[in-house]
Amino acid sequence: MNASVQPGQRADVQYLLRIGDACLVLSHRISEWIGHAPILEEELALGNIALDLLGQSRALLTRAGQLNEQPLDEDQLAYLREERHYLNPVMMELPRGDFAFTQARNLIAACWLMPMWTRLQASSDAEVAAIAAKAVKEVRYHQQHAAEWVVRLGDGTEESAQRMKAALAQLWPYVNELFASDEIDAAAETSGLGPAWSSLKPDWDAAMDEVLAEAQLARPKDTPHVYTGVRGVHSEHMGHMLATMQSLQRSYPGGVW
Repeated sequence: MNASVQPGQRADVQYLLRIGDACLVLSHRISEWIGHAPILEEELALGNIALDLLGQSRALLTRAGQLNEQPLDEDQLAYLREERHYLNPVMMELPRGDFAFTQARNLIAACWLMPMWTRLQASSDAEVAAIAAKAVKEVRYHQQHAAEWVVRLGDGTEESAQRMKAALAQLWPYVNELFASDEIDAAAETSGLGPAWSSLKPDWDAAMDEVLAEAQLARPKDTPHVYTGVRGVHSEHMGHMLATMQSLQRSYPGGVW
C-alpha cells in the first residue's frame, strides 16, 4: 500500500493534476499558519481558505484518478507520488514566509484561480464543470480576503508597506509559470476540458493592477524566466514539504481516521 504511484501521461489527467496540485500544495502552506496567525479571527479565516483549497484539490484529484489509465484514488495521488510527479507551479510550494508574503501569494493565486474556475464551469467534462461551480464561489471570497490585507498592509505603516513590497518582489519571478501554455493546455483547450493558462493573463493583470493601485504599491517588473513545476521540476523546498505532508501515510499505509 505504501508503494509510490505514478499517473499516466494522458493530457486530460495532467491538466487536472496541475490545477489540483496547485490547490493541494497551497492549502498545505496556508495550513502552516494554524497556531501561528497574528489574531484568532485571521487564524480561522486562513484555516477555512486552506480547507476550501483542499476540497477543490480533492475533487480534481478524484476526477484525474478516474480518468487515469490505471485508476487511482485521491489519497494515492495526494500522498503516494514522488516529488517529480507533482505538477503544481513552483510558487505554491515556497515556504509560507511572513504574513505579508502569505497574503500576497494568496492574492496572486486567487486572481489566477478566479478566471480559471469561471471558465471551467463550461468544461466539456460535466464533473469538472460541477466542481468549478462550487469552487468559483469560494475563490471569490479568497480573492476579496487577500485583497483587503494587501491594501491594508501596502497602504499601512512604513514597515507593513516595506514587507508587502518585499513579498511581491520575491513572488513576481514565479508569476510567468501561471500563464505558460504548452501541449497539455492546447489539448485541454481543443477538447473543451479547460482554458489554456495563457488566456487567463488579461483577467489576472486587471485584478492585480486594481488591488496594487488601491494599496499604493508599484507593480514589480516582469522577468523572462519561467519555472517548470508543472513539468515536475521543483524547488529545493518541495521535498521537505512532502516529507511532512506524506509522513503519516508513508508510516501507516492505508490508515484511515
